[in-house]
Amino acid sequence: MANQNETDFTSRVEVSSANANSANSAKLNKRDFVRGCAFSGAAAFAGISPLQATAATAKGASLMRGVSLAGAEFGSKFPGLRGRDYIYPGEADFEFCASQGFNVVRLPFKWERLQPNLDAPFDTEEWKQIETAIELGKKFGQAVILDVHNYARRRVASDDFAVEHLIGSDEVPTSTFTALWAELARRTMNRDHVLFGIMNEPYDIDASVWLEIVNVTLAAIRETGARHVALVPGVAYTGAHSWMSSGNTALVGIKDPASNFVIEVHQYLDRDSSGQSGSAVSAEIGRERLQAFQTWARTHKFKAFLGEFGTGSSPESLAALAGLIDEVERNPDVWTGWAGWAAGPWWPDDDVLRLSASKAGVIPAQTKLLSRFARMAAQ
Repeated sequence: MANQNETDFTSRVEVSSANANSANSAKLNKRDFVRGCAFSGAAAFAGISPLQATAATAKGASLMRGVSLAGAEFGSKFPGLRGRDYIYPGEADFEFCASQGFNVVRLPFKWERLQPNLDAPFDTEEWKQIETAIELGKKFGQAVILDVHNYARRRVASDDFAVEHLIGSDEVPTSTFTALWAELARRTMNRDHVLFGIMNEPYDIDASVWLEIVNVTLAAIRETGARHVALVPGVAYTGAHSWMSSGNTALVGIKDPASNFVIEVHQYLDRDSSGQSGSAVSAEIGRERLQAFQTWARTHKFKAFLGEFGTGSSPESLAALAGLIDEVERNPDVWTGWAGWAAGPWWPDDDVLRLSASKAGVIPAQTKLLSRFARMAAQ
């Protein structure tokens, strides 16, 4: 989420965050549905991408439709203690998504926890959590996007995880990031329902520098033999509304040896597109903020995925949300799908962007709206 990837609820729930998206913010960073889909290796071998395999499970629907299941990226302590500082979604969370008709789950997690030491083996227990989530997605007929939720930076053990260092710095060389993704690719080689979310919301990095990092990372992934769909974000929090002004047009230079990538953009509907407020600017703001990016993507024959978005539950906000999703649905030549922000086990009931059911089982109006889109498409 641009400028806020989960509402800062330190005072409302026993979770905190140091995932600041700006110098002045310290916010927490942003069974009935096609069960048992196998996403067969034979389909991938025949040239059907994981994206297409997912679409096929949705009874002919052409788009992925779902939510992020947040929790594993929570917390300000690194690596932190799972269950106290952060949490992975469990079976009930995946089942809830399936009950709403969603066929994709985006799984945010922290690089520092999966691989506490650069160029070292993965933490065994942390990988087990990710692997379990991958299998739960398969059980409930959902594609799973592995989302490295690090904003193009990470903390390192050498300074006791005190400072975030940009990828490409002396502390976090680009080679360590490409090695991370090569290992993730090797470990998910036979999971055809997995997609690679290269990085969540890079910021304070030049688009041309980010492009170089993207290209060497894609090359490292493809060298393993993995041909999974890769979701490539832009800089400046990969906002659709600021795509042209932020220099992200440089991404016309993406080079994927497998030619199997999509551009991931995020779009919130409040005044500054940050998602910090649940108030949409207008009923039409969702459609409006996609237009320039959508035209750019179409011009360059790029596919795109709306990887984060959210708003509150007022009538105007819901109208803006409906317009946003309708715009995506009406332009399948550009869009491959969408994932709302956010569901997951630790959202407090009063969080304005919450998509999970409340503790009393009440499903938010935003979730019901997204579910209607997903269910109509699956019919």
